Amino acid sequence: MKNKLAKLKYLPNNFQIIENGDYVTCAISGKKIPLEKLNYWNVELQEPYYSYVEAALKKEEESK
Repeated sequence: MKNKLAKLKYLPNNFQIIENGDYVTCAISGKKIPLEKLNYWNVELQEPYYSYVEAALKKEEESK
């Protein structure tokens, strides 16, 4: 499987693969995140983030 978008369900400490793929797309930057590098997401919004920077930006945006 090369360069295929995965569909995931984000859980509190893990994620469940709904549809197999290699990556997801960051909800803030639009960057591709390989599943093996995915460490940041929001369970309530069901959104992945490329890094702690994007996750912090989203949290800041929500607090406004």
